[in-house]
Amino acid sequence: MRNREIRNGFFEEIRPYLWYGNVPGAIKLLKNIDPKKVKNFDTINYLIEYLGRVQDTIPCYALRKQLGLRNSSNLGEKANDMIVSNRQKHNGMSWSNDGSVAFATLAATSRNSEVNRWLHRRDIGFALVDDTA
Repeated sequence: MRNREIRNGFFEEIRPYLWYGNVPGAIKLLKNIDPKKVKNFDTINYLIEYLGRVQDTIPCYALRKQLGLRNSSNLGEKANDMIVSNRQKHNGMSWSNDGSVAFATLAATSRNSEVNRWLHRRDIGFALVDDTA
């Protein structure tokens, strides 16, 4: 956007569309933005393409809030940090994609105390556990 006031004003306009999971509405808003307000249309086009690619994964945050569900990825980010990143990034190791996925799977299975269940029954429980309590 051309300046902070225009950017913040547009953000206030688009935010409800995304809060309610109305990605097509947000894309339409982006496509119809006043060209005089935009500094770089490449960025707007990138955002339109991105929203189009991920629209099936953007939830209705308002509904999640009403249901008492998290609207944050901090638990997933922390789990990744504890299970994968610490080992793979901080020990100077280089990992292939297959090796990284295999390690993450094994580490998560171990951390969730599912190793015996997997080895003996080839089954993994998918219960959500809050280990912050």
